[in-house]
Amino acid sequence: MLLFGASGHARVICSCLEAINTTIEGIFDDNETIKTLDQHNIIGKYDFKLFESSPLIISIGNNLIRKKIAANIQHKFGIVKHPSALIDKTVIVDLGTVIMQGAIIQRGTSLGKHVIINTGASVDHDCIISDYAHISPKATLCGNVKVGEGTQVGAGAIIIQGVTIGKWAMIGAGAVVRKSIPDYAVVVGNPSKIIKYNKPNEQ
Repeated sequence: MLLFGASGHARVICSCLEAINTTIEGIFDDNETIKTLDQHNIIGKYDFKLFESSPLIISIGNNLIRKKIAANIQHKFGIVKHPSALIDKTVIVDLGTVIMQGAIIQRGTSLGKHVIINTGASVDHDCIISDYAHISPKATLCGNVKVGEGTQVGAGAIIIQGVTIGKWAMIGAGAVVRKSIPDYAVVVGNPSKIIKYNKPNEQ
């Protein structure tokens, strides 16, 4: 497996790969001052000719940056699942997605491309999580929740059953979301409220 991005997020992905005895052949990063990451080699700027047949994971937590990088990658993308994650056999996991330690993903859920299900997150039945979304540590999605492209659900947030969250929204840490949220909204609190809107990104 190859990684793109020598970040703290990459260190956790390395931990996941080590737990399943997957060889990390190298980590691409544009910062030439970084030589190793937890004893794994940094192999410099992205080059398709290096390890052409190996799958790659974009190991950057920022959703928009992950999307922009994905458009320029020529390697095939992999999938990473930590062995401690509990994933129902019916769950659909698309390429580039990472499921970290202790996550729970229940029956009928679908994860898009380059999704992050972070440490200890809980995703209940029949949820749909779109491309480039990030479900942060200990966040809880109850059943039939829909999360739009590029949205981040903050650490410890709770999304009540049946709620739809739009694209490129931000749900603050610890928020309790009881009703649907529009695109680009920034939401905090319990009960949650919209405090502003992000500017639509050039997607």
